[in-house]
Amino acid sequence: MNNSLNNLLAAANQIILGKDRQIRLAVCCLLARGHLLIEDVPGVGKTTLSHALAKLFGLDYQRIQFTSDIFPADIIGSSVFVADQQQFKFHPGPIFKQMILADEINRATPKAQSALLEAMEERQVTVDGDTYMLPGPFFVIATQNPSCHVGTFPLPESQLDRFLMRIELGYPDHRAERELLNGQSSHELLDNLSVQMSVEQLLTLQQAVSSVYASPALLDYLQAIIDFTRQANQYHCGLSPRAGLALLTAAKAWALMAGRDAVIPEDVQAVLPAVAGHRIRSGMGDSEAIVAPILNNVAVH
Repeated sequence: MNNSLNNLLAAANQIILGKDRQIRLAVCCLLARGHLLIEDVPGVGKTTLSHALAKLFGLDYQRIQFTSDIFPADIIGSSVFVADQQQFKFHPGPIFKQMILADEINRATPKAQSALLEAMEERQVTVDGDTYMLPGPFFVIATQNPSCHVGTFPLPESQLDRFLMRIELGYPDHRAERELLNGQSSHELLDNLSVQMSVEQLLTLQQAVSSVYASPALLDYLQAIIDFTRQANQYHCGLSPRAGLALLTAAKAWALMAGRDAVIPEDVQAVLPAVAGHRIRSGMGDSEAIVAPILNNVAVH
């Protein structure tokens, strides 16, 4: 299984150059059964990354372009009256795919943004009192432009919390950009991608995450991190109990990707910026800067 995962990561790194850590975090988020938010300027590869992961895992993929005039029914579907049957029939929306790219989610109104909430949390949608299950695995990658861009609606804290991780891709370094300029277009590279891991293998890995061992000492360290965010003056609000569970699950998935059956403190530290950066309100820069006081002040148990 690890060979398949390593081959998948290597193939993804041929598409998104110089972003190995961000790719690993995205895969980790999928293994942990979470959802991923990518916040960055246009043109750095957010859409390409989501499409590449869908092809490498062999998942049904759907891109939903969020705009200011999109309605919830455009996302989840609606019931339409069928005259010859004299009844309403539900027509599923684009949300009924295994991997969803919610592109530029913060360009939609809060009403449309909230249409994703039940789907992301419950893996189901309710229309006219009827509940419809979404396919498994179900993975949402949402992209958003920085809040300083014109025409954006900031995501509320309740919706940000639905994302297990938030990452930034950033600009490529000089060497990666030169390779990008000299290489094939991303569309050609995506067309040549082949499936590296079956859906069944992915589901097996997702189930294996829960069996990764976290020792009492590791849990002490994780609780110390949570307590620090709630007491430190630089944070307006600390990590919630749900955020603590998210941090533990992400650390377990990171350990599994490294081929270990137990979590170590380095696993928690590796995923902390992506898991905690968007959950603790702070005036400090990016996610790395936000969690730096935690890593500097909380001792490893």
